Amino acid sequence: MYKNLIRHRVGIYEKALPNDFSWEDKLKTTKELGFDFLEISIDESDEKRSRLDWSDEEAYRLRRLCEKYQVPLQSMCLSAHRKFPFGSADPKVREQAVIHMEKAIALAYKLGVRTIQLAGYDVYYEPANQATHQRFIDGMKLSAQLAERAGVMLAVEIMDTNYLNSLSKFEVLNREINSPYFNAYPDVGNISGWNYDIVTELKLSKPNIAQIHLKDTYRVTPEYKGQFRDLVIGEGEVDFNAIFTTLKETDCVVPLVVEMWAQDEHWKENILKAQVRLNEVCRQTGMIPLFER
Repeated sequence: MYKNLIRHRVGIYEKALPNDFSWEDKLKTTKELGFDFLEISIDESDEKRSRLDWSDEEAYRLRRLCEKYQVPLQSMCLSAHRKFPFGSADPKVREQAVIHMEKAIALAYKLGVRTIQLAGYDVYYEPANQATHQRFIDGMKLSAQLAERAGVMLAVEIMDTNYLNSLSKFEVLNREINSPYFNAYPDVGNISGWNYDIVTELKLSKPNIAQIHLKDTYRVTPEYKGQFRDLVIGEGEVDFNAIFTTLKETDCVVPLVVEMWAQDEHWKENILKAQVRLNEVCRQTGMIPLFER
């Protein structure tokens, strides 16, 4: 019993699977590959955002499929706010940001999603300034209240841009929001890519971490802008041994999500490579393997 308790539950990001897969294919594949859950994506594309308008019948049909294959949608990656940010200077865009948030929380409630990952951008396609920052904070306060009402956790992602690229910055933001339903969703690849000390960062925010993205990256340097996506875990510069050692030392057993992208026909091979490498990290750091191989 104790062994099962301290093994991390580990999920796979939906975009690591081919986009043309049906929901049944995605859930079956997630199960076959040994993951505990799937993280659904609601990105800025019209295709993914249309999920926010699913009828009750459509939402509960997917939930029944999850039950059939015993693969829950534990978390939602809500990156649609990149196109409709809370910090926008346009009040119509901010209105859409709130509508997207309300719909995402309602959908999460129906699907059984426990954690909604928010994009840590005040704005993305507009110039940023103190006003965009304050509007973002106001939007997060409202979002946290909506989440509290539904009992759904919000967790802001530590991002690939300078605005919110460390857990240290999250802690400052968190004092402004001050809600039990507003926490951090660190992407260890982004934190490492911006050259922060990943061990110190994880220890700092351990009480406020809801879930963790496992992703590999190349670091930003004065001559190089870094690479924050499209790497197979184990092929970048992220120190997963240090990360797993820290998780073990701090008794942090939050769910983990492997974040990769299905770019070509080698998607499955790449996931299997990542699993072997993560299991080896577990072996080296004395953690229970994430996958049965």
